[in-house]
Amino acid sequence: MLTMVKIITNFSSCSTYNCHTNEANYPRPLKGFIFFRHSLRKCLLSSNLDVPRSTRVGVTFMLDENAKISKFCEVGDLRNAMELLKMSQNSELDLNTYASILQLCAERRRLQEGKMVHSIISSNGIPIEGVLGPKLVFMYVSCGDLREGRRIFDHTLSDNKVFLWNLMMSEYAKIGDYRESIYLFRKMQKLGITGNSYTFSCILKCFATVGRVEECKRIHGYIYKLGFGSHNTVVNSLIATYFKSGGVDSAHKLFDELSDRDVVSWNSMISGCVMNGFSHTALDFFIQMLILRVGVDLATLVNVLVACANAGSLSFGRAVHGLGVKACFGREGRFNNTLLDMYSKCGNLNEAIQVFGKMGQKTVVSWTSLISAYVREGLYDDAIRLFYEMECKGISPDVYSMTSVLHACAHSNSLDKGRDVHNYFRKKNVTLSLPVCNALMDMYAKCGSMEEAYLVFSQIPTKDIVSWNIMIGGYSKNSLPNEALKLFSEMQEESRPDGFTMACVLPACGSLAALDVGRGIHGWILRNGYSSDLHVVNALMDMYVKCGSLIHAQLLFDMISEKDLISWTVMITGYGMHGLGNEAVATFQKMRIVGIKPDEVTFTSILYACSHSGLLNEGWEFFNAISECNIEPKLEHYACMVDLLARTGNLSKAYNFVETMPIKPDATVWGALLCGCRIHHDVELAEKVAEHVFELEPYNTGYYVLLANVYAEAEKWEEVKKLRERISKLGLKKSPGCSWIEVQGKSTTFVSADSAHPQAKTIVSLLNNLRIKMKSEGYSPKMRYALINADETEKEAALCGHSEKLAVAFGILNLSPGRTIRVAKNLRVCGDCHEMVKFMSKTTRREIILRDSNRFHHFKDGFCSCGDFW
Repeated sequence: MLTMVKIITNFSSCSTYNCHTNEANYPRPLKGFIFFRHSLRKCLLSSNLDVPRSTRVGVTFMLDENAKISKFCEVGDLRNAMELLKMSQNSELDLNTYASILQLCAERRRLQEGKMVHSIISSNGIPIEGVLGPKLVFMYVSCGDLREGRRIFDHTLSDNKVFLWNLMMSEYAKIGDYRESIYLFRKMQKLGITGNSYTFSCILKCFATVGRVEECKRIHGYIYKLGFGSHNTVVNSLIATYFKSGGVDSAHKLFDELSDRDVVSWNSMISGCVMNGFSHTALDFFIQMLILRVGVDLATLVNVLVACANAGSLSFGRAVHGLGVKACFGREGRFNNTLLDMYSKCGNLNEAIQVFGKMGQKTVVSWTSLISAYVREGLYDDAIRLFYEMECKGISPDVYSMTSVLHACAHSNSLDKGRDVHNYFRKKNVTLSLPVCNALMDMYAKCGSMEEAYLVFSQIPTKDIVSWNIMIGGYSKNSLPNEALKLFSEMQEESRPDGFTMACVLPACGSLAALDVGRGIHGWILRNGYSSDLHVVNALMDMYVKCGSLIHAQLLFDMISEKDLISWTVMITGYGMHGLGNEAVATFQKMRIVGIKPDEVTFTSILYACSHSGLLNEGWEFFNAISECNIEPKLEHYACMVDLLARTGNLSKAYNFVETMPIKPDATVWGALLCGCRIHHDVELAEKVAEHVFELEPYNTGYYVLLANVYAEAEKWEEVKKLRERISKLGLKKSPGCSWIEVQGKSTTFVSADSAHPQAKTIVSLLNNLRIKMKSEGYSPKMRYALINADETEKEAALCGHSEKLAVAFGILNLSPGRTIRVAKNLRVCGDCHEMVKFMSKTTRREIILRDSNRFHHFKDGFCSCGDFW
């Protein structure tokens, strides 16, 4: 890299660019005539000719009207030419005279005068043929009236030369109507008109833009057949075309075979490599270009700066910066904007700011580049401030600046600032394009306001796939899975889902444990060819893990040929959730062997797995390995270690660990220890820990309920009463426990003591019969989990009404024999329910999978996969 920078520096020191030209202000010849400015009026004006005073020409001999008009056209005097033309309507003018004045109208972009000439031609009964047809077409197209130009073009096909066909194709391409350009090209071929280099350059760009790769290949052969294979302009267009269609090897081959390469050839290679993700190769081409002393232009340096930005090559970018300044491009807006972007993407915000400060005229592109730079650096407030500063300077925001500032609001999780920006758009009556609406929805979704996101969504007249994906993904991430699935269903009526849609909707299936729906989506993925998309496969694995079907997740994982970090992390998390700690450890070690480096999330997953399987020694090893991987342990890592120590009964060690943490523990860390106190019934330590939790999160109902359960299980009813009064005074409400089960693709939810369900009596009867049978076989109810101060009968009735028992009983009644029963619960499963579900699995000979807020429990033949450790 240092060698490359040295070459650029050496080249820039001896480059021969003229920044200033001192050309004399001499008159230049125009179409064979030389006119001197000071004597022009004296030569042309005279009172001896029978023409208006403003159009009298002083010469020693009489000129006919054709010559007079031609003279005016030659000096660019359209006004006098038009006056003379109008006075000569009834005389016979040459077709070339009309052509000259039409040419001038085209050059001056004077459509009104051009139409007047056309009208005079028509009124004089002159047929549109010969030179007139092409000139009229040229005039109308040059003046922006493509429709009228096309009408005349179609009526004079036999007179149209190749340049006119090129003009029409080019104009349609300029307005984005590439298909019409292609239609004209094919019509041109049918009429036997042979194209030239410009024809092929234009049509190749059209084919490339609409993605017709095979057409490009056929044109390639046609070009060589006509002998244009050595024309630089054509070959350069071919190179650009192959790059646009992904034919990198073909583009390289063409370049290698081109003997007389110009700067456009080199630029095509550099920009093409950048476009296809080969930025380092683009820089190599630039070095070769300098070594061969090929003169660079603005396009070269802009493309190279983009390559530097993509490759993260700051030193190379600085050298190109120096070369650009010496080549006198320092005042070019395009160069400076790209330079600013390069410094930003290479992580040097200070130099980006310096470039911005030195820019003379700052455009909206300049401001947007700097706003984006602040967003990349995480300086979201500065980015938002800069947006308003731009507006104060009188520069109207464009779609890119608007989306950039909304991204800043989204990443900063600043709902109020996002609303302010939205209100600014309303106040200024800014027309919100679809990309801006999508950015608005994304901002609201990331800031947690799905109501406002949906309001924007509902007002979009024509939604694209991005709109739908943002909303579905937003619902999934904001714990609104039912809404996500509902919208996914609506989407399929209006738009075709893509791979990203699948990655957005599958987490909703996982949240609801909706395995049947997830399987249906998996089938759609297979039928539509998205099974090779790694993001989709990872989302599928995660869905199967969270729906309790670990075997399907394992099958998918084994089928992935090139697993990324997310693939490994999903499986490690899955093993941990299902209580398979040893498998999680083995998977982590395999990941390290294949060279995948773990990140913060992976370490959280493996520590979680160790915690839920009681692997204390392994947990310590992984915790110590975090620092060895140059990762600073975060609060979630400490929380996992506290949870591991607490679950394994090391409550004192867990407390000391929290006290000696290098960072201040949060409520999650203390909460993990409080859970351990409940598991091991340590009331004294629970009270001590709870005060820390209440101080950090005084309005989190869950922690008060957790301490109340510690008291209730210890039958300290007076303390339970005091704590409930405290909760009431704070105005807090307990989140009700609920469980849900999917039967025949429909989810049914139960709450504790649910009597509203149509099968409530049958469910309670089944549970009572099972309880009687359970007692007869020696099982006794865990009355302390009733959490009420009542007699044994009431406690037992309360235990029978727990939502997970109701859901399991519903599954037994409604699923065919042998079917696995899958139930999910929003809270931790209680000890009595755990014992009873073990008994139910043995008695009914069913496999029962219960997912609570912490993990999965696989019940079979009277045993649970957790080994009674959860």
